[in-house]
Amino acid sequence: MSIGIELTQYAAARTVAALFSPFNPEQNLAFARLIGSMYARLGAKRRARAVGNVRRAFPELAPETQWQLVDESIGHMFGIFMVDAFSMPRVIGRENWHERVRIGNVGRAMEHLTSEKPCLFVTGHIGNWEILGYVLALVGFRMSALARPLDNRFLNDWLLGVRQRTGLRIVTKWGATDEVQKIIESGGKVGFIADQNAGNDGLFVPFFSRLASTYKSIPLLALRYEIPIVCGYARRVDGQFRYELRLTDVIEPSDWKDADDPVMYIGARYNRAIERMIRESPEQYVWVHRRWNSRPKHEREGTEMPARMIRKLEALPWMTPELLAELGQPIDAPADPGALRWKDGTLALDPRYRS
Repeated sequence: MSIGIELTQYAAARTVAALFSPFNPEQNLAFARLIGSMYARLGAKRRARAVGNVRRAFPELAPETQWQLVDESIGHMFGIFMVDAFSMPRVIGRENWHERVRIGNVGRAMEHLTSEKPCLFVTGHIGNWEILGYVLALVGFRMSALARPLDNRFLNDWLLGVRQRTGLRIVTKWGATDEVQKIIESGGKVGFIADQNAGNDGLFVPFFSRLASTYKSIPLLALRYEIPIVCGYARRVDGQFRYELRLTDVIEPSDWKDADDPVMYIGARYNRAIERMIRESPEQYVWVHRRWNSRPKHEREGTEMPARMIRKLEALPWMTPELLAELGQPIDAPADPGALRWKDGTLALDPRYRS
C-alpha cells in the first residue's frame, strides 16, 4: 500500500471521528447501521458469504430470518468500527465505566482475574472484542492481548494508542511467541481472538456441526504452563453503546488431565465456548469471515474421515452419535452472489436456492 493511500485512509478515519464527536454514541450507531445497510446492498459478494455461513450455523432458520440476521450483523460490525472504537476513550473512564459496561455472569472468572497467576482469555469476533480488554485493563487487571497489526501504519499507530490508553498491552502477532511466553512467565493474563481460520494445517475441531480449523498455539500454551482458559465476550445491550460482560466457560487444567488428546480437547472446548457466545447473540457475530474455508485433508481428497480422527472426536465428553455423523459430512457450499437477486428494491434469494 502506498503512503498516499495510507494517508488518505487515515485522514478519512480521523474526519469521521471528528464529525461523530459532537453527538452521543447512540445517534452515531444509528447512522453507522444506515451505512451498514448500504454496504450490504452494494457488497453482494460478502453478504452472500455471510448468508452461507449463517445457513451452515442455523439451517433451521427460514431464509428471510437468515438474511435479517446477516443485515443486523453488518450493522453491528459498522457500529464497532465507526463508533465504538472512537467512543471508548471519550465516553468510558475509570470513574464512569459502570454506566456503559455491566458485569454479567463472570463470577467463575474472578478467581483467575484477581489471581497473581497467569491465565489465557479467549473470545471471538462477537459483541465487542475491543471493549472487553479495554475495560478489564481500565479497572486494574494486568491484561495483554494479541492483535494483528493493520496494513495502514498510520491507522495502526492511532488505534494502538486508543487500545493501550487504559494500560492494556497489545502484542502484535508477528513474532509474538517469545513475548507471550514472557508475559505468562511473569504472571500476566493474555487475551486471544480465537475464531480465525488457521489454514489447512490447523487443528480441526467441531464448530456449528462442521469441522473448522483453529490454531494450536492456545492449547499448547495452556498445556505447557498448566494454566486455565477463560472464555467470554462483551455483548451489546439493546443496540446501544452499552455492554454486558458474559462468561461461557472456564477450562481448568484438571479438565484435560485425563484426556487422550489434550490439544484436541482444549481446542474443541474453547471453540464450543465461542459457539455458545454466538448462539446467545448471533446478530453480533462477524459472519463475513471465511471461518470454514480450510478443510481437513480427507475432505480435500474426497475420502472418508480417518479412524484416528473419529476416535479423537468420539472421546470429547459432549460428543453424540448425531453430531459425529454431521461432522463426517463434507462442508456444504456457501451461498454465492448469484443466489441473491434484486427485486422491487430489495435483495432477495433466488427461488431455486430456497430450501
